[in-house]
Amino acid sequence: MDAAIKEAIENANRTFAQFKEANDKRIDALEKGLPSADVTAKVEKMGDDLSALQAAIDEHSIKMASIQMGGGGLQPRDAEYTDAFKAHVKKGDVQAALNKGADDQGGYLTPIEWDRTITNKLVLKSPMRQICQVISVSKAGFSKLFNMGGTGSGWVGETDPRPQTSTGTFASLTFGQGEIYANPAATQGILDDAEIDLETWLAGEVDTQFSKQEGPAFAAGDGVKKPTGILTYVTGGANATAHPFGAIGVVNSGAAASITSDGIIDLIYDLPSAFTGNARFTMNRNTQRLVRKLKDGQGNYLWQPSFVAGQPATLAGYPVTEMPDMPDVAANSTPILFGDFHQAYLIIDRIGVRVLRDPYTAKPYVLFYTTKRVGGGLLNPEPMRAMKVAASA
Repeated sequence: MDAAIKEAIENANRTFAQFKEANDKRIDALEKGLPSADVTAKVEKMGDDLSALQAAIDEHSIKMASIQMGGGGLQPRDAEYTDAFKAHVKKGDVQAALNKGADDQGGYLTPIEWDRTITNKLVLKSPMRQICQVISVSKAGFSKLFNMGGTGSGWVGETDPRPQTSTGTFASLTFGQGEIYANPAATQGILDDAEIDLETWLAGEVDTQFSKQEGPAFAAGDGVKKPTGILTYVTGGANATAHPFGAIGVVNSGAAASITSDGIIDLIYDLPSAFTGNARFTMNRNTQRLVRKLKDGQGNYLWQPSFVAGQPATLAGYPVTEMPDMPDVAANSTPILFGDFHQAYLIIDRIGVRVLRDPYTAKPYVLFYTTKRVGGGLLNPEPMRAMKVAASA
């Protein structure tokens, strides 16, 4: 562990200790009816500092993962095709023998390594790609069969007849899918003079735009020309009846417009124990600010900062993944999901990124119209629970 991240972790834990002390004073002042504005402001300031320190720790973890994904400077496995792709980006040259996947409109399927680079960067930027199951398909659509049960059985003696038993049934679910695109531009002069690393620049432009589109779609996409978001499958959501196994179960927060520690505990224990081994919380930063102040019945804070580089903060002992596209805490919203995301949600990548080089539309700029097909949907509602901000029934 380098000195900077070690210092950040130590500062985070030191700040959290001060945060707990100040928050305890705030609670005590409120209970006694004393003025609490000053201590509340102090608590909020410490909360902001703690968020910044945790963000720095998380960013270091991302950089560590990025280095591990980098492959240690290995040469491309498809070096000849990579060279051809660079020529296509710079001048539009295409060698027919190497034009793998090109279509009638001049599309160019990107090299394996370049395609993988974009995917790896998307994994680092998208919390859903980090924690959910991701598969690649080669077809335009994707559907999955689900065993609905119903197969019969029975006990028999050695010579007893074996009558036919009932047969199980199946149901299918089609996963929403669409095309995501980016259209960065560069002048032909820059491309001619090779002032930039073409592949790095283009990959950076593309993965930034793709990640901006993917995040909201994986969370709440309506499935029309895009993935179907996990929140739409929650009880009461637009797709609550779409999955053969039913909707994602809901647990109330315990307050009409806020989150309680009892609500967090209820959420954890409502999830079957078979799915708690890899369970985690997802919420946005505003929600984290609120749950950081929650205590259990013994006065212990449920939230704990990272103690080791590469490890996330925890809530009631379970990892917390920040997902900016989750709703804020408000009456009847669902700001928290808890469960095993790898078993619950499936992301589908259509193999291959396609680039269309357009030097005509916006002269003197060359446009690089880049597309990739992406889908997603609920794999299984059983390993997932949602918290709804509502008083307990």
